[in-house]
Amino acid sequence: MDIQNERRRLLDAEGGDEDPTGLMSEQDAYLSKVNNKKLYLATFASVLGPMSFGFVLGYSSPAIPELTRIADPRLRLDDVQASWFGSIVTLGAAAGGLLGGWMVGKIGRKLSLMFCSLPFVFGFTIIIAAQNVWMLYLGRVLTGVASGVTSLVVPLYISEMAHERVRGTLGSCVQLMVVLGIMGVYLAGLFLDWRWLAICSSIPPTLLMVCMCFMPETPRFLLSQGKRREAEEALRFLRGPDAPVEWECARIEDACEEQCSGFQMSDLKDPGVYKPLVIGIMLMIFQQMTGINAIMFYAETIFEQAHFKDSDLASVIVGLIQVVFTGVAALIMDRAGRKVLLLISGVAMAISTTAFGVYFYLESQVPHSTTSLSLASSEVAHSNLAWLALASMAVFITGFALGWGPIPWLVMSEIFPVKVRGVASAVCVLTNWSMAFIVTKTFQDMMTLLTSAGTFWLFASMCIVNVIFTIAFIPETKGKTLEQIEASFRGISGP
Repeated sequence: MDIQNERRRLLDAEGGDEDPTGLMSEQDAYLSKVNNKKLYLATFASVLGPMSFGFVLGYSSPAIPELTRIADPRLRLDDVQASWFGSIVTLGAAAGGLLGGWMVGKIGRKLSLMFCSLPFVFGFTIIIAAQNVWMLYLGRVLTGVASGVTSLVVPLYISEMAHERVRGTLGSCVQLMVVLGIMGVYLAGLFLDWRWLAICSSIPPTLLMVCMCFMPETPRFLLSQGKRREAEEALRFLRGPDAPVEWECARIEDACEEQCSGFQMSDLKDPGVYKPLVIGIMLMIFQQMTGINAIMFYAETIFEQAHFKDSDLASVIVGLIQVVFTGVAALIMDRAGRKVLLLISGVAMAISTTAFGVYFYLESQVPHSTTSLSLASSEVAHSNLAWLALASMAVFITGFALGWGPIPWLVMSEIFPVKVRGVASAVCVLTNWSMAFIVTKTFQDMMTLLTSAGTFWLFASMCIVNVIFTIAFIPETKGKTLEQIEASFRGISGP
């Protein structure tokens, strides 16, 4: 076979001894013939979905200040309505996660991704045409449903297409495109009103629908449906004409024969199912308990409270920092590994949220006076403290972007066996968006009850728990095939 001859050639060239198992050498020989160009193309088409829900997540930040001041009383939001407008999208996303878990098993990853572009476009269309607050809510719920489906389907689609050498990098592109979408909507919000911003936000999901028409279904899903010929064609598209895809197809098929019988409740007794499921759920809980969505949803409000005159511009700077360091994480993911980046990320966020709490505490101690001399002194003190807020936000976003932003979604797409992948991913997505709703909806209440300083110190304590959890329970999946990761949870020593 070509793969055997190529393996021998590589071993001779390296002066190495024959690997007794032969698998790693066969993998190296196979991957040496792989061309990734069309894999990158398929990844780009799919991550237009995460870019779309980045627009959804970021839309509320520039839109809420405008909608609270709008002249039309039918559309004007009070504080409670603004809170719902920012957070209701997460309820739609939680429902979308459940819907996506059903869709990926029934119609596949590709069609699920294509269909989820429809509620994106319909939702933004309803917002554009809104005549009352309830239409705004409906539009946000629909875009939330689409976001939930996308956040489940795209990581699965990429992890099942990509091989182990680039899976971490390509999987990190999901979060990279989310933050690009957030930054894009922040930037557009500097120049566009809320209706034109909604029009702009409907462009990425439209492109998603068109581009995905030309991309293949994942080989693993096709093999789970008994479509061997279509799976080989998909692999040939993704790996290039020179790769002997029959070898990879046979390897995946062997795993599918054992694991594609369909999910049943009795499977929860299997350590290969319940261990990754618990890890996936806890990753999603801890990601949201860092406070990231509360901070991003209310970025402009936070900067206004921090006495920044150009709070909208500060939000764009935050978005830019997030894009840059998510890009850095994507580049180093397959070299540094998942666990190291999670640890660095957790420590950075713990330090920054502690500092943010210190800022709000010191700011509350600055005397507010109406006399001209005291007022000038107070303004200088606020200005000096404002830089602490900006630095804390920058460190937090940097830390989140390096680890706890992209990695939970990446690990979720890697650790579940084929037969429970849809159901288990749906549970994780439901957990993530439910926690996002709880945190964002109660954020203002926490700021009132615990004070601003106490709220950020609570987030800091959760970041410390994140670090402990990572050290104790998170497995390293760098450089492993999906089949090897699955075997490790079962206690089977993989080759």
